[in-house]
Amino acid sequence: MGDLRPLADDLNSDAKALAARLRELFDGLNVSVRRYAARRHRDAGTFSRYLNGTRVPPWEVVLDLFTDVAEHRGTAATPAAIELVRGLHQTAVRNGGSPQHAVELIEQQLADADRVARRTTAHGDVLGDALLDRQHRIADLEVRLSQLEAEWTAERARADAMAEAAPDVDGLLRERDALQTEVRKLTGELCEARRLHEAAEERCELLERQLETIEAAQRANGSHALIPAPAAGWRGMPKVLVVDDQADNLLAMNAVLSTLDQEVVAVSSGRDALKALLDHDDFAVIIMDVQMPDMDGYETAAHIKRRSRNRDVPIIFLTAMGADAEHSARGYAAGAVDYIGKPFDPWVLRAKVAVFTGIFLERHVAAR
Repeated sequence: MGDLRPLADDLNSDAKALAARLRELFDGLNVSVRRYAARRHRDAGTFSRYLNGTRVPPWEVVLDLFTDVAEHRGTAATPAAIELVRGLHQTAVRNGGSPQHAVELIEQQLADADRVARRTTAHGDVLGDALLDRQHRIADLEVRLSQLEAEWTAERARADAMAEAAPDVDGLLRERDALQTEVRKLTGELCEARRLHEAAEERCELLERQLETIEAAQRANGSHALIPAPAAGWRGMPKVLVVDDQADNLLAMNAVLSTLDQEVVAVSSGRDALKALLDHDDFAVIIMDVQMPDMDGYETAAHIKRRSRNRDVPIIFLTAMGADAEHSARGYAAGAVDYIGKPFDPWVLRAKVAVFTGIFLERHVAAR
């Protein structure tokens, strides 16, 4: 590790503990930072900052390091060793999140949403062209059928001629019916593509607002710049509902959100969340864990969306299952408007809650 600097004295204890353990793992590879970064197609400077403790790496980077060390040594790390580092990583993320790290995470989400928006636009164009083609073909068939009907009317007395023409008419009618079936199917697919495109565009707009919120906080040199301005006539701040079956997570989120001076209602199950929503009607946003016993986040969200009173409250899923396309798509289909990966970055959590609270207050002003 000769190309690594000593750990800085001003590092907080959580970042230092994680960096020291990552250095121990990396030392087992017997390669330079530059060589390992090239092997994993990563930026050497960024990876160096991970090992120096000045930036907390994504958990995937830590897992890759475990995998590479196991391959080099010929023996896998024990579950206990992985859990130890996971605990250090979660603590470092919660207590040492930085605005820049949050910006990187949200920019990745923005890139994903933009990709969906562009893909659904292209898919919608293809469906639109196919739909227009079928509609033109149906119009052409209608003209031909009308022409045949006019000819039959003029020559109604010639029964033999009509008998010979009937099979052609039946064929045209079957073709028209088949095209109309295709039109209905394409229309449905086009509506769904447009819905997905609009949802992706809305996500892009929300994520851009979150980035602007973090940038404003950086300029003000403090997370309190994330606090939304109270709406005229609104007493206090809107409530934030936090749902997680792990007490440690509830405490951590409560501590992070306390800097926003908002009222946090914390519950430990989906059923308790539904009860809280019956007791209060001024929640600005719901932060909900996906993996919970009895009733998971997806099922709880489905119950919420079926209630006219609560269906418009935005839901942010908190997930440790990964933020890949499959999981995020399922989350959006269940009614979520956003998601945060575990372990969560404090700046990301605050920025998202601040933006949704701001939207809630804007709607309150508009309603008045």
